[in-house]
Amino acid sequence: MKMLRTFGLAAAAALTVFATNAEARDQIRIVGSSTVYPFASYVVEEFGATTQHPTPVIESTGSGGGLKLFCAGNGMDTPDITNASRSIKVSELKRCRDNGVDDITQAVIGYDGIVLANSNRAPQFKLTREQITLAVAAEVPQDGKLVANPNKYWDDIDADLPHKEIVIYGPPTTSGTRDAFEELVMEAASEDMAGYGGEYTKIRQDGAYVPAGENDNLIVQKLMQNRDALGIFGYSFLEENSDRVQATIIEGVSADPEAISSGEYPVSRSLFFYVKNSHKGQVPGLYDYVNLFMSEKMIGDLGYLKDLGLIPLPKDQRERLRKAVKNQKKLTLSQVKQQNQ
Repeated sequence: MKMLRTFGLAAAAALTVFATNAEARDQIRIVGSSTVYPFASYVVEEFGATTQHPTPVIESTGSGGGLKLFCAGNGMDTPDITNASRSIKVSELKRCRDNGVDDITQAVIGYDGIVLANSNRAPQFKLTREQITLAVAAEVPQDGKLVANPNKYWDDIDADLPHKEIVIYGPPTTSGTRDAFEELVMEAASEDMAGYGGEYTKIRQDGAYVPAGENDNLIVQKLMQNRDALGIFGYSFLEENSDRVQATIIEGVSADPEAISSGEYPVSRSLFFYVKNSHKGQVPGLYDYVNLFMSEKMIGDLGYLKDLGLIPLPKDQRERLRKAVKNQKKLTLSQVKQQNQ
């Protein structure tokens, strides 16, 4: 999986490219999630090879970074599409609308699971979401109050866990994977943990959690260098590197396609992209690309993207979502609020 660069450089590069093409252009511009990037890159190459349109330009900027660029306005110096490994937030949709971007279509391409992985030359971890939270949270409950996280080794959390230093390489704040991890692991665990008094998602900054940028290849390299460390990324990247890393079993469930698609695996999510419909008549082939991405050829049970690790949606759901995208259904605030619940 080739990631282009960290968000700061990627965003700057994207803005430079867009600025030089601020007038009418014939090349689709795509930004966003590093998790969706390998899937979108495959579609980009297929689109360039099988249609009369130029191959789109795609940048890996992270979900949050991509939506920031996407929502900046309707000009030709802004992206046509942004990929996301989480739903757009209410605040992001409002920012879009404030900048005149009020006709957006949402596409859901399939499922992904967030995994914690380590070198397959080391023992496999078995953890609960509560244990993971106690490893990464900035504060933990102690004697009825929250204190700075004192846990340095896994057996500080639970005596049955190994005496290994807590080192977790994970995504930065611009990443949709980070957002989903906070929601599906930390929020889900902390709301049931005495002492937090509700959802808690603040991640420690004392070196135990190491933001590793948008390049998941870098995380795998770190895991090869430190066999005691864990890394956080999407299932598709785990599958691509299964000869080197293994997934942590979370609450007794292995990260596999069946468990992720059924919801049995507790840290699973949907993957998205968003289309700026104001660019539809200005950038040739925009919806040709969108419809190719949403086709059975790409996201179906036997689609090409399944071989890259995408977990397909159920057939009836695919057909319903595909119809909504073909009709260029406008994303509403109430829909986003419901998704964010």
